[in-house]
Amino acid sequence: MTLPIDPARLDPEDIGEKEAVLSMGHEEAIEHVREVFTDAGFGVPVEFSPSDLLNEKVDADRDPYYVLGACNPAVADRALDASDGQLGALFPCNVVVWEEEPGRQRVYHVSIMRIARLVGMAPDDEEMADIVAETGELVDAAFEEL
Repeated sequence: MTLPIDPARLDPEDIGEKEAVLSMGHEEAIEHVREVFTDAGFGVPVEFSPSDLLNEKVDADRDPYYVLGACNPAVADRALDASDGQLGALFPCNVVVWEEEPGRQRVYHVSIMRIARLVGMAPDDEEMADIVAETGELVDAAFEEL
């Protein structure tokens, strides 16, 4: 299989990559990120701990790692229409919190809207450009508050 894009040539901006480091405990960071994203206009309908699951199921010995599935319903509705429903396969927009060391948490996010355009799941048109811009502004606002 040949990839439609060369990942080595991507700039973090191409995929809407955002990162922040929080100096706090893991549970406190999860609560803080949830609150900040909610205040920025996202709901968090899905959340889970891959580390808990993997540690339990395959004795992975993973450090705390948590996924918050953030969603702005109005934007999600527009994105489904713009992509003929395909973008739903990437929903929700995940924000990940993992413990790099006790008291130091990494918060990470990539834009599923940007990625969907790069791989051809969403059109490269004005409507999708507006959706990408709007979600980017919402995520930027959240990361500014972290």
